[in-house]
Amino acid sequence: MPFYIGEACVDEMDKSCTEECPVDCIYEGDRKLYINPSECIDCGACETVCPVEAISSTLRGTPDTEWVADNAAFFTETLPGRAAALGNPGGSRRTGALGVDTAKVTSLESRV
Repeated sequence: MPFYIGEACVDEMDKSCTEECPVDCIYEGDRKLYINPSECIDCGACETVCPVEAISSTLRGTPDTEWVADNAAFFTETLPGRAAALGNPGGSRRTGALGVDTAKVTSLESRV
């Protein structure tokens, strides 16, 4: 997974990245957006339009392993209120806003 969304997105969710993503692999939680590592084609279009610089690449510099894991967890772990892990639904337009976040994001103090 070369691209992931970090802490700067929490309580911001500008969503410019979702409009730019050609494969619809950026999903909306309650307080943060998440890139599906299995659906991302590594084009980098999302990274260039993020106004809060929340999107990073694991291929440049030292990735923040906590946020890389957090992005993956959104798709592989069963989140609160859901019967199963999200997995690879084939695009966020199919799911819409999910209204739930990972335990890591949920544990952060609100910035609003």
